[in-house]
Parts: sequence; C-alpha cells; structure tokens
Amino acid sequence: MNTRTRPAPMNVAFERPSVLQRIAPVFTGFDGPLSLAILLLAGAGLLTMYSAGFDHGTRFVDHGRNMLIAFGILFVVAQVPPQKLMALAVPLYLVGVALLVATAIFGITKKGATRWLNLGMVIQPSEILKIAMPLMLAWWFQRREGAAARAGLRRRDAAAGRAGGPDRQAA
Repeated sequence: MNTRTRPAPMNVAFERPSVLQRIAPVFTGFDGPLSLAILLLAGAGLLTMYSAGFDHGTRFVDHGRNMLIAFGILFVVAQVPPQKLMALAVPLYLVGVALLVATAIFGITKKGATRWLNLGMVIQPSEILKIAMPLMLAWWFQRREGAAARAGLRRRDAAAGRAGGPDRQAA
C-alpha cells in the first residue's frame, strides 16, 4: 500500500480583484481639490440655471444633460497621456487656423458676423481653437523650457570657466 500523499488538484481558482480594485487605477491621476472645485462650480451653475428661469424644466434638464456629457468628456480626456495630447497640439492648431482662414474667405454671415463655416454641417472654427490654442501654447512653452534650460546652463558654464559642463572643470 502506497502512503504517499497526492498533490492538490490544479483546478484551484485564482482570486479575482474586486470591482473597486479594478476601477481604482482609473481615478488615481485625478486631482481631488480641483475635482471638488469643478463640481462646486458646476453645482452653482445648475442652481443659478434653476433659479433664473425654471419655465417648464426643459432648460434646466438640458443644462444638466450637457453637464453630464461634459463630465464624461472630461473623464475620457483625462485618461489620455499628456504626450499624446502634445502630439496633437500642432496639427490641431494648424487645422484650426486653416479653418479660420477658410471662414474669412468662404464663411457664412449671420447677424452681421462672419463666424460660421459650412462643411456639410455648420461649425464655428473658433471653438476648435479654444482647445487647440492652449495645447499649442503648452507645447511651445514646454519645448522652449528645455532649450532655455540648456542655454542657461551653457551661459553659467562659460561664466564659471568650465568647458564641458557642470561636472567637468577646465584645468
């Protein structure tokens, strides 16, 4: 008779993480105080919309729906790495400027202002530039910051009489 023990069967289930553990990494990059400030401002906006004119509820409901859509877009865009946003900065800016030039040439005039462009649907190119301009400025300043830091380091090295950098002293 064999007294050896048999190994445990291999059908042991792995422990699955809880729903909270799976969702938590998505929220780790959010700034708590900034999120609270945004929610308070949005709540103040909804309260103002409610008190200003609750006619039949349609404006208030539409405003609330638009805020929910905006929060969804904010959440999705917050998941995009900054490097990808920086890669989109220049092309988006160039497209926006080209659309502004096209608006000046081919634009639709409404109420005395030429601000709209018909591309199958009527758009306002200035709305694209509301996103593209801050992205472009961030890209430009980030690029200039590295160049300025390198130039400043070279000036300090030259002033200190160092040839090769901060760790190499000229004899």
